[in-house]
Amino acid sequence: MKKLIFYLTICMIFCISMPGLLLAQDDVQKHKSCKYCSMDREKFAHSRIFIEYDDGTTEGTCSLHCAAIDFAINIDKSPETIWVGDYNSKNLIDAQKAFWVIGGSKTGVMTKRAKWAFIYEEDAKKFIKENGGKPATFDEAIKAVYEDMYQDTKMVRKMRKLKKMIKQ
Repeated sequence: MKKLIFYLTICMIFCISMPGLLLAQDDVQKHKSCKYCSMDREKFAHSRIFIEYDDGTTEGTCSLHCAAIDFAINIDKSPETIWVGDYNSKNLIDAQKAFWVIGGSKTGVMTKRAKWAFIYEEDAKKFIKENGGKPATFDEAIKAVYEDMYQDTKMVRKMRKLKKMIKQ
């Protein structure tokens, strides 16, 4: 009887969360590029963020950096679900439940100090072993984004200025 209740509970949770997950997996079609930096979200599927707000609106960004900008601008809206691309599979996963890695030798997206999400703890540990960095929670990763925001913004401006100079 306990097994039956357990399986029914799992099925119910799956059925309740499935519509949100299906909407989330179609996020690149809904938000093709990041509205803050214009980066192609399909190209950056491994770092993309998809936000479902409490008022029914959604936003898609290329990275946690740009998602933090959206959170700051939309201070009166509360995120109901925050999805992030799993670094390895590029599938969207719940950002709150993900295993995060801050830093390491891999260049981040819109940031000097990378913030990567993994669905499995073993994958995060393997990444740290191969590339460095430290394990983190979502709250620690988003705090790191805000700590890095000023330096990262300066870096992006400098890189865009150099690209414009090269094109001329």
